[in-house]
Amino acid sequence: MASQRVVPFAEGNESDRALLGGKGAGLVSMTRAGFPVPPGFVITTAVCREYYDADRLVPDGLWEQVSAAIKGVEADTGKGFGVADNPLLFSVRSGAAVSMPGMMDTVLNLGLNDTSVQGLADLTGDEQFAWEAYRRFIQMFGDIVFGVPADLMADVVERAQIRAGGPSAKLPVEESRALVRRLKDIVEGHAKQPVPSEPMDQLALAISAVFDSWGNRRAVDFRRVSNIPDDLFTAVTVQAMVFGNSGEESGTGVAFTRN
Repeated sequence: MASQRVVPFAEGNESDRALLGGKGAGLVSMTRAGFPVPPGFVITTAVCREYYDADRLVPDGLWEQVSAAIKGVEADTGKGFGVADNPLLFSVRSGAAVSMPGMMDTVLNLGLNDTSVQGLADLTGDEQFAWEAYRRFIQMFGDIVFGVPADLMADVVERAQIRAGGPSAKLPVEESRALVRRLKDIVEGHAKQPVPSEPMDQLALAISAVFDSWGNRRAVDFRRVSNIPDDLFTAVTVQAMVFGNSGEESGTGVAFTRN
């Protein structure tokens, strides 16, 4: 597996924690045990090492392996990455071999754009949910990938929610659409480039951003305090999105066991 840069969950070996990271190894373990894990793949810590050795350039040949892994997830889910009327959306998460909670970055709902948001609305029967998912993506992408001040975007969202009735109020669809447009303008104004509409471009930038987060100040400081070596690097886990806010019987959380 050491020469395999991209490892689908179903093909991984949970003992390769140093290569897959803690999150990736856990997902591989649960997948192989038969749990209903949303499909995905791990870009290994070895790729992150190559990335830093090359002054933060993605190694040659990586995207061919990523594209092949995406095809596998498409086959498992029956959805298409970049397919407007049946969109496959991804979460893109960090995952070092040693847990570093909250120190590195995550991008959710990746794959949404101005056309696929309507596809998500049609699939779920909930247009407001789809635009809320799109809003979260734009906000997170702007912050994590382009470095747009998070407080600036959060303030715009908070003011829209207050106008709609309070912090937990659901925005009307038209308000959600207007909020997405406003956030896109803010991102482009600060980053001098728009959020890409092409899902593969979104994914490429998000993967690089997660690798970059290994070197951010809070992660470096955490490693110093925790005596974690800098040369462990992080894997990137790319996984089919599931939603914690798609209905009354939907939720997300973190579970711990004593073992």
